[in-house]
Amino acid sequence: MFKRIFTDTFQRTELESLEFQQQHPGKASRKVLVIGFQAAFSLSCIYYFASPQFTAEFFKAIGLNGLASSLLDAVGGGPHARLFRLMHWVVVLNLFYFIIPAIVIKTVFRERLSDYGLRIKGAFKDYWLYIIMLLVMLPLVWYFSGTKSFQARYPFYSLMPGEGLTTDFWWWELLYFSQFFTLEFFFRGYMTLGLRHRFGYYSVFVMMIPYCMIHFGKPMPETIGAILAGIVLGTVSLKSRSVLLGVLIHYSVAITMDLFALWRKGFFGE
Repeated sequence: MFKRIFTDTFQRTELESLEFQQQHPGKASRKVLVIGFQAAFSLSCIYYFASPQFTAEFFKAIGLNGLASSLLDAVGGGPHARLFRLMHWVVVLNLFYFIIPAIVIKTVFRERLSDYGLRIKGAFKDYWLYIIMLLVMLPLVWYFSGTKSFQARYPFYSLMPGEGLTTDFWWWELLYFSQFFTLEFFFRGYMTLGLRHRFGYYSVFVMMIPYCMIHFGKPMPETIGAILAGIVLGTVSLKSRSVLLGVLIHYSVAITMDLFALWRKGFFGE
């Protein structure tokens, strides 16, 4: 299994990288410059615009005072404020993880989005990887869902004691999928597949560094685990040339963590 997932993928990707650079000298390096600058820009903007207050100030600075006020009103209070705060975060992620990179791919590189992981063909050929990874992760998720640091962090849509699972909570769990779709596209598609012609298999390790860093502030086991997850999911993306299996794996683990954490807190009864 290790040979099929890692060794074969490593050898194939390294060979393709060498052939591409011989046939298109300089093209792969130019792509590294564009992706490097754009990825740093997206990650920086996400860090700041994830705050509704910062976004509102930005809107005011460019003369969109009405939009700034509407945003602050939506997230500042009312029965749906928690959902709106998370919706704002997801919109920011969709913009900088997906929309802007997609524009770069189509207008600067003049390539297809399917070349960056948005393809269905062959995406689930290795479905057994999903089953194996889920079986490995479920006991770990169950264990960590009971720890203080994970209980304080998950689910992102925090429920008050005795509140129950509201409609807004389930809306958030649906939106949560969008977050993982854009994240997988950015890291395993745009960065990993986009850089493979220059760095070969080692594009996985280039991607893995910022992917680990976006977990800073989360519980330490999750941040350390992101190193291994980045390598595995990056390899899966190189193997299948699709990010869709990674989306499914990532989302399954995340929603399981939410439900296990709620179970541990007693939301499903004793």
